[in-house]
Amino acid sequence: MPRKKNKKIIKRKKEAIKKKKAVSVKDKELRAIKNEKYVAHLLRGMRDILPADQTYWDFVNNRAKSIAAAYGFERIETPILEDYNLFERGTGMTSEVVEKQMYDFIDKGGEHVCCRPEGTPGAVRAYIEHGMFNLPQPIKFYYCGPMFRHEKPQAGRLRQLHQFGVEVVGSEKPIIDAQVIIFSRAFCENLGLDPVIEINSIGCPTCRKVYRRKLNEYFKFRRKQLCPDCQRRLETNPLRILDCKGKECQELSKKIPQIIDYLCPDCHNHLTRVLEYLDEAETPYELNHRIVRGLDYYTRTVFEVFVRRPKVESQLEPFLSSAEQEDLEETQGLKASPLAPTQEGPRLAIGGGGRYDNLVETLGGKPAPSCGMAFGLDRIIEELKIQNIKLPKVHGPQVFIAQLGDMARQKALKIFEVLRKDGFRVAENFSKDSLRAQLESAHRLGTKLCLIIGHQEVLNNTVIIRDMLSGSQEVVDQDKIAKELHKKI
Repeated sequence: MPRKKNKKIIKRKKEAIKKKKAVSVKDKELRAIKNEKYVAHLLRGMRDILPADQTYWDFVNNRAKSIAAAYGFERIETPILEDYNLFERGTGMTSEVVEKQMYDFIDKGGEHVCCRPEGTPGAVRAYIEHGMFNLPQPIKFYYCGPMFRHEKPQAGRLRQLHQFGVEVVGSEKPIIDAQVIIFSRAFCENLGLDPVIEINSIGCPTCRKVYRRKLNEYFKFRRKQLCPDCQRRLETNPLRILDCKGKECQELSKKIPQIIDYLCPDCHNHLTRVLEYLDEAETPYELNHRIVRGLDYYTRTVFEVFVRRPKVESQLEPFLSSAEQEDLEETQGLKASPLAPTQEGPRLAIGGGGRYDNLVETLGGKPAPSCGMAFGLDRIIEELKIQNIKLPKVHGPQVFIAQLGDMARQKALKIFEVLRKDGFRVAENFSKDSLRAQLESAHRLGTKLCLIIGHQEVLNNTVIIRDMLSGSQEVVDQDKIAKELHKKI
């Protein structure tokens, strides 16, 4: 055999051995993964909303939809996944949401996308993209759904959060600001909460330049007392210093110059008109010159909604896992006792908003001054639980169907569907064989009447109607069940 040919054969054999070894290693890795014990777990900062909590969520969502409709808002749903630039340009690079909290990544198509951290830019994008500027203005939206922010989990603040918000796009009138604020108060009161609304104006880009210079002058002599983030914010956007949660930064912010003293005549007049409308509508509010909101698109009116909390005993951190509770104890010194008295202390922020006159234009649309606000539903539901606010009674099932034996179970399934289509609220537990266990289920549900079907009832085409309160029973034809139930319910 020629030497050259021999070398080729040896080379092919070596390549085959390498390939075989690679496949063998891969098989071993796959087997190891397959055999590895996996325990399913929830990601940090996420949570399951269990059936027991759905009563609260249904209550809040239904009230939100109802009051939004009463104020003329129409529902809009935007995608959870959006273009990253929508929030970089809209929400603002200097905002903490974009700087630190965005869930963004490059997808398989090479696009830079993100999970929406808030609802306003998506609603504005939809307004522009679907040509809604051609409709009678203003356009009034409301939205309700999950948002995503990668931040340190706290009570009522998770990485997947839920927001309910409203937007009025296409009007510069101060009465719009006032109505959005009035709406915010009405929503809280409708839930049984006692709201406090704090208002400020951050002016327009023109008068804000003057105020930024004043802030720079104030903070530059106190630079060393600021946290590292705020030292950087002093160069990029000193207004963001007022959002800082650090104690020293908050203390320094108490003596800052008031922005209201530097508003241009138009902005000053706008704020005055908003407050006059609120006074006329007898809507209480407080002025707070330190409110600037955390998003870059705001202009003129900004406000935050807080709730007063009465003295109650509350469960600490109801939405945190044990690991997150330990983390909270370490950072904030809280004890993990199941119950702890809460004093009438700091107000709890549950929402906020304001005017954004330039956002539509920033995102490529025609100029359309706008105003909106959003509530954090997780915090609201936490507060409803802490304050022990009673929810409206949910109507349970009217009738329970109990059965004995396969033939009876088959007949019971048909009767269940007939009664459901007739508009009765029907319950069952077809997986149970014991009549006693089924009657216990009916009792737990608070059902007034129970239909009992056994072998004899199937043969006679009858059913037993049992009154769960008195224990009395009567036998009726299966064809007359609905008629008899209407008499008794």
